[in-house]
Amino acid sequence: MSPLAHLLATDSGIDAGYQHYPKLVSPLAPLVLPHAALKWYGVHEEARPIPEEVTEMARQQLAAAPLAAQGMGFVVLHRCGESFYFLLVSTWRNSNELWETVLYKDHDAATSFALFPREEPHKATYCVWELVPVLHEQQAWTRFLRSARDAAAAQGWLQDSCTGTAG
Repeated sequence: MSPLAHLLATDSGIDAGYQHYPKLVSPLAPLVLPHAALKWYGVHEEARPIPEEVTEMARQQLAAAPLAAQGMGFVVLHRCGESFYFLLVSTWRNSNELWETVLYKDHDAATSFALFPREEPHKATYCVWELVPVLHEQQAWTRFLRSARDAAAAQGWLQDSCTGTAG
């Protein structure tokens, strides 16, 4: 058996019953704070949009407690299933590095997002749906790096977002 065939049979990383489906990537108004300018993306199934109150909770929490979200970057608020949400806050650091803070909300009764535990050495990063805005933002940041990097270029970067179906 070839190594690839062996991996497919024993550890492909895909649960046997998994059925893949598309999700929507929806840009919302950026969150511009004294310490950060963050583009905003919602990722969700078409039939399960992110409730407005969850988005507002996330925006208020980032405004009140900025964590490491300082500078220019983007947020992905991902609805995973019925009532689990990831809040992925990414900012550009050291000119060309993407840094990330991962928060989560695990049920409807949760009144805030909490830091997601990440103790293991091999950690999850982005799922296939979240990679759509991440790829767009990599390209948008590269365009900004190659620009004059003045106020007009920064405004152009802030308005440059993606939308559509992922996965």
